Amino acid sequence: MKKEELVRVQAYLRKTFGAQNLEVRAQPKKDDMAEVFINDEFVATLYREVEDGETSYQFQMAILDMDLEGV
Repeated sequence: MKKEELVRVQAYLRKTFGAQNLEVRAQPKKDDMAEVFINDEFVATLYREVEDGETSYQFQMAILDMDLEGV
């Protein structure tokens, strides 16, 4: 993903989740994927999809059973 694109998506995610410490980082080997971090901890992957001239972004976050312990 291009830098301008990452900045826009990052601003949207920060606003949506209320997390100013959220960061979207480019994936060096893939131009349609980025990684999402909060407080330098990996939390999700972000994929760009283009279909029929329309661009969308897929936010994919896995939540493990051990992540739920103590909640």
